Amino acid sequence: MKKVYLDNASTTQLRPEVVQEMTKILSEDFGNPSSTHSFGRNAKSILELSRKTVAKCLNASAQEIIFTSCGTEANNWILRSAVKDLKVKRIITSKIEHHAVLYTVQALQNEFGIQVDYVAVKPNGEIDITDLVDLLSQEIKTLVSLMHVNNEIGTILDVDKVGRICEQHNALFHSDMVQAVGKTEIDLQALAIDFMVASAHKFHGPKGIGFAYVRKNSGLQPLFYGGEQEKGLRPGTEAVHQIAGMAKALEVSYANLETERNYILDLKNYLINQLEIEFPAFEINGSQDGFHTILNVLLPFSEDKTAMILFHLDMKGIAVSRGSACQSGSIKPSHVLAEMLSKDALKKPSLRISFSHFNSKEDVDLLIEGLKSI
Repeated sequence: MKKVYLDNASTTQLRPEVVQEMTKILSEDFGNPSSTHSFGRNAKSILELSRKTVAKCLNASAQEIIFTSCGTEANNWILRSAVKDLKVKRIITSKIEHHAVLYTVQALQNEFGIQVDYVAVKPNGEIDITDLVDLLSQEIKTLVSLMHVNNEIGTILDVDKVGRICEQHNALFHSDMVQAVGKTEIDLQALAIDFMVASAHKFHGPKGIGFAYVRKNSGLQPLFYGGEQEKGLRPGTEAVHQIAGMAKALEVSYANLETERNYILDLKNYLINQLEIEFPAFEINGSQDGFHTILNVLLPFSEDKTAMILFHLDMKGIAVSRGSACQSGSIKPSHVLAEMLSKDALKKPSLRISFSHFNSKEDVDLLIEGLKSI
């Protein structure tokens, strides 16, 4: 049975170049980058070259890139320090953010009594920019936290516009860019953004490593304490093989960006065409012109099939998801779709299908066959 992996928004397959890079470092370059002998200096050199590679891909300066274990850690660190150390009194976010942001904001609200405002979300899942401007008219020290690409429905935030609005209102701007990095151009020098986060396993790098972009002189303080690694902001011996693997994955992703984006967009459009033929009553959740790697569809199946649909596809070797992977084992409806869909529509099966350049039209055909047999 041919296995079909269409769940790339939850994690991605490692590129062969990344495996090669990491294998070499694991076997040869095992030194601790904090050691002063040649083994340590060699590891330190790999570490700093990787930092420069990441920075170059996003047009940032190397000193603004801080390595973390993942996007979740980076989000927690930035939001907590903004409240605790930068004296932010209010956070503006949306109800369709990743739980790494939503739950952190709720915890900070309970702990510090900060004001939390949720910007309105349009029926297509886009952020209501007019509402954001209205919220920012209050004179209070504010951080805006809005994701670049929604991980469930693929709606795209105009980060350039939001950044300029935040700048005009003296608000800090933080964006979870986990789904966007490595898949679209990001120029951090051109954006009015203070903080962003990324995770390597979303762009064909290893799990357990990510990074934060922290604008110079931001005043952030560490989340926890230990050694002086990462300018004292993120203590703990750096995972050099993971970091080098992440840098390699990002470099290769940007080198092939245009080709792979066009290829994936072609696959997504092919799937939409096939769905129109076989399931004409299907609907796209979110915007029709959402991010090229993600398609979230509401299928015209009866409610009783909702619970079994993923299991049925899995039995045929096809991997998709109903929502974010962090909660796809849950039977609760997606918090993102709950903001957008009617109660009746929420009971019907929605699937998130997410692509990478490793996919093919044959994968799409097998998915369609799988859905037809339900």
